[in-house]
Amino acid sequence: MKLKVLVGNGRKIGLLTLPFLVAGVVLNILYPSFFSVNGPPYPLVVISVIFLAAGLIVWGWSVFLILKMIPRKKLITTGPYSLNKHPLYNGVALLVIPWAGLLCNTWLGLFIGLVMYIGSRLFSPEEEKILSKIFGKEWDAYAAKVKLPWL
Repeated sequence: MKLKVLVGNGRKIGLLTLPFLVAGVVLNILYPSFFSVNGPPYPLVVISVIFLAAGLIVWGWSVFLILKMIPRKKLITTGPYSLNKHPLYNGVALLVIPWAGLLCNTWLGLFIGLVMYIGSRLFSPEEEKILSKIFGKEWDAYAAKVKLPWL
């Protein structure tokens, strides 16, 4: 199994996000008070831990399913994939990066997560066309029943 197949459009999303991440980290180091969330306060820590834990579970589960099913050339339709067509991309962009950033006392993670989410929305249609071509009616049936297709 080629690494390119396992990674999908993750490399494109990463390349889009990387300049924003590097610039953001540099700016955060130079001007930490501008990016600070003042602490973070205890309620924000609790909320961040909950969302981050959920994101890490979604990420880990998605990676496990990819490593298990893709080498067998099987379409993944269970677990987080039953809720969303791209749970790995969206889980990291919306649940891991933003909430980890807040725990590190910076709102920069919210911005980087948004850039990553936009990247996933830009590049996911290309991946979906490939999946449709490979899996045909099986993909069409899956895409029609996924619970959060817009995410």
